[in-house]
Amino acid sequence: IIDADIFIGWNVINFDFSLPQKRCDLHHLKFSIGRDGSVPRWRINSNNTDQQFIEIAGRVVLDGIDLLKTATYHFPSFSLDNVANTLLGMGKKVEDVDNRITEITNNFLHNKPALAAYNLEDCRLVWLIFEKTQLLEFAQLRAQLTGLAIDRVGGSVAAFTNLYLPKLHRSGYVAPNMGDGVSDLISPGGYVMDSIPGLYDNVLVLDFKSLYPSIIRSFKIDPMGLVEGLIEAEKEGLIEQSQSEEVIKGFDGAYFSRDKHFLPDIITSLWLERDKAKSQKNAALSQAIKIIMNSFYGVLGSTGCRFFDPRLSGSITKRSHEILKTTKSWIEDKGFRVIYGDTDSIFVHVGSEKTVLQCQKLGSELQGFINEKWQCYLEEEFDLPCELEIEFETHFTKFLMPTIRGRDVGTKKRYAGLVTVGEEQQQKLIFKGLESVRTDWTQLAKDFQQTLYSKVFNKETVDDYIKVMVEKTLNGEFDDKLVYRKRIRRKLSDYVKNVPPHVKAARLADEINRKQDKPLRYQKRGWIEYYITVNGPQAVEHLSSPLDYQFYIDRQLCAIADGILPFIGTSFGQITDAQLGLF
Repeated sequence: IIDADIFIGWNVINFDFSLPQKRCDLHHLKFSIGRDGSVPRWRINSNNTDQQFIEIAGRVVLDGIDLLKTATYHFPSFSLDNVANTLLGMGKKVEDVDNRITEITNNFLHNKPALAAYNLEDCRLVWLIFEKTQLLEFAQLRAQLTGLAIDRVGGSVAAFTNLYLPKLHRSGYVAPNMGDGVSDLISPGGYVMDSIPGLYDNVLVLDFKSLYPSIIRSFKIDPMGLVEGLIEAEKEGLIEQSQSEEVIKGFDGAYFSRDKHFLPDIITSLWLERDKAKSQKNAALSQAIKIIMNSFYGVLGSTGCRFFDPRLSGSITKRSHEILKTTKSWIEDKGFRVIYGDTDSIFVHVGSEKTVLQCQKLGSELQGFINEKWQCYLEEEFDLPCELEIEFETHFTKFLMPTIRGRDVGTKKRYAGLVTVGEEQQQKLIFKGLESVRTDWTQLAKDFQQTLYSKVFNKETVDDYIKVMVEKTLNGEFDDKLVYRKRIRRKLSDYVKNVPPHVKAARLADEINRKQDKPLRYQKRGWIEYYITVNGPQAVEHLSSPLDYQFYIDRQLCAIADGILPFIGTSFGQITDAQLGLF
């Protein structure tokens, strides 16, 4: 018997521990798994009643899904099979993952060794994912840095309080009560520029390194510093003045002390530790520190934090707006065109005639120029050392900033580009916010977009490719790529108005399941795969009608094509109208 300190698993609390607890309750037995023989303590998330927490005396339970999300990993699906295939290149030991219950039941009845092999492989996959991503090390380091329990999910406010409160008390201050900082002020989000749509050669992306933490460090933004700054400003009669040797002016009437603060020093120490972790190639520690540093802005803007004050968060975000706008003007003064900016990034079009080497050199020059300008600006305007640092991050040899569908206005947080990577100078397509990286588009749409954009970026003809894709779609050659996969986020009965297609498919499927005396699959959330047919949406396992190919052509192929074709003087309709008339 292994007397375990830590249990790891996949949905391990809601399933692996919940099930034996229910069986013990059914048979009036104590689920005595604590190190002292005690039963576990269960809690339910007040914001999500489907999420449970378990506390076991002397032991800890870590769920792989929760830890990956905490470590800012993103996957279209957090199923064990999908994550394992993505990270490890291997999946579950079962023939049909989506319908594995039938196979598992059959193995339970007729092939116990196969069932055991399946269960062991699941355990091995979880272990390998934890090793690959250093999740256990990440959880341990996060606990050491914040003082939170190792199995604590979220807890940004608690982490901040654990770091900040002792310093405040040791300096003779008393923390404010919850709710003391509530006011009518609203702190804006990150600054997102209006984009200039177009198909560009040579776009450089310059990115401010950890912008919000850098602003906190540079402008001494701090809860205690705000209190002391306001006292000093009023004492010196500095209210409404733009500059002062005594305090640092923020936004919305905020002033910050130049020397009485803790948060800038906390971030500086974390920053140095992160640089050390990077040099030691300790990815888990580096990521843990990054997440903690980046959470401080959100904490100061959260009413759930006792240090909440909109003047704190506003002095961060409004300063970031000012920094991006000023940086944009400096770049444009040098004769380059800024086509977009988002929170901490600037996208600069530097001209079509430049080579890759010239663009790389120019990116480095712009990086040095902007950093020097900010150092001089903060010294001259605020008498402060500058902790802001911009980095030349990416050179897009080709770049598309699309328009909003049906309008001439440029989009935000959506673009695509071509970069050159590696010593062999291989081309790589990058998509942000477009169909290729979204889970609610079919595989056909994603494949089509990848190939079409690659052809346009490389100035290849596209007419024949589009016609072939339309013809093969109409002939049923891509049926396996026309499946939609979406999550049902509520109980089916909760959908009353504006019932989406995937819910319609789920209701129809479970109605068929009910008539056939089969288990109902979709009543309590989960994923569904479905087609759009001439008779509406139908689940894959209950497909009974012909597919609506025209729907897929209009909503998938046409929608994607017309995001880029107008920039080369054509459209999906111009290329396919004559062809579609033949069918």
